[in-house]
Amino acid sequence: MSDLTGAPLAPSRLPELREMAMGDIGHALRSGLRDFRRKPMMGLFFSHVYVVGGWLLYVFFFVTDQVWWAIPITVGFPLIGPFLAVGLYEVSRRLEAGQAEWARNDIFGVIWRQRLRQLPSMAWVIIVYFLFWSFFAHMLFALFLGPSALTNVTSSYAYLLQPEGLIMLVVGSAFGAVFAFVLFCLTAVSLPLLLEKELDFVTAMLTSIAVVRKNPRVMLAWGLTIAALTFLGMLPGLVGLFVVLPVLGHATWHIYRCALQSVD
Repeated sequence: MSDLTGAPLAPSRLPELREMAMGDIGHALRSGLRDFRRKPMMGLFFSHVYVVGGWLLYVFFFVTDQVWWAIPITVGFPLIGPFLAVGLYEVSRRLEAGQAEWARNDIFGVIWRQRLRQLPSMAWVIIVYFLFWSFFAHMLFALFLGPSALTNVTSSYAYLLQPEGLIMLVVGSAFGAVFAFVLFCLTAVSLPLLLEKELDFVTAMLTSIAVVRKNPRVMLAWGLTIAALTFLGMLPGLVGLFVVLPVLGHATWHIYRCALQSVD
């Protein structure tokens, strides 16, 4: 296992793909819950950044009379979740290695050192992807409802109940699902892989795609599990994400372990 606390290491050998089973999802979720219960404050710290950020966005849209933006943001905001979970991957990595005693600053130190590695490049991929989705959602809104709807939807959501509005919601949801699936393929295991191994971000993304291609049923089920749990966590004003995000973050590390066999 790579030592993330020392000097830069030589390039790692590419891990071998494993054959996954549906039971791996249950194992990952149980392991993720276990890790969260062992280090709950770490999980709550990282999830609160995400949740509070969501609250601030919604307040901003409300104050600026751009509440309609809440629809694409609600769909697109979870796309940046994988990057925010990097700290949780490190926590699970340490617990897996039997390192149960460490200071919180140790985790922050590992995250800070990622600026010199490949994770920032991966972060830009995710952020640009999120911004492109937001622009695309705006374009769909204007295409189906026209510019007048953009100025009036803040005072009335009747536009969304018109035939054009319903078609827009269907089309937007379909495109959103495609956007989410593509990003899921790119990030399913790439971020934990970049955290642990010395690989370039393109290789990590290609490896993640290869994992999905080798285990399509299991990874599709895992993606749907993430979407369902995230949706449920967002329903009560994002409050449920305080628990859902840490568990999913830890569980993603364990899915990574189930998907790849290290050859180092």
